[in-house]
Amino acid sequence: MLGVVFALGIVFTAFMFMTSWGGTSWVFGSAVSIVMGGIALVRERHKLLTALAGLVVTAGAIAVSLKVGDDLPEEPAPITALALSVLVGSAIRTLPAAQGAVIALGGLVVTAVPWVDGLSGVTSLATMGMIAALVLGPVLRALDHRALTEAPQGSWAGPPRS
Repeated sequence: MLGVVFALGIVFTAFMFMTSWGGTSWVFGSAVSIVMGGIALVRERHKLLTALAGLVVTAGAIAVSLKVGDDLPEEPAPITALALSVLVGSAIRTLPAAQGAVIALGGLVVTAVPWVDGLSGVTSLATMGMIAALVLGPVLRALDHRALTEAPQGSWAGPPRS
């Protein structure tokens, strides 16, 4: 399902860039979004490496968009921000605490850097996604830990058998 969301979001964002910025402005953001979506979709294979790769790709895209200025749309594009949020939230949820904290800090830094260029809808959307990751990651981690440490409950359909 996440792959469908990524695909539809990339197509929609590319269409919006084509109709507003024109030319080939959509190519860079779409390429970055495709790479980030792919990284997020394979995150189960190696959580730490995929999270680090997502941080590096997003930071690179932001650096390029800041360097080029008004010739390219601002990064991180919406799907790039969503993919980064998925990677960070997943890392916080499943990695050892120290590694999850490093990824969370990296996510904060990568999300804060575009604010240097000023307030925009893109930076606001990326920030909201990162806030969601920073809240949901630990909540899901706690729920996972709780589920693993609690004794199984009896069925509501009948009393436990001895």
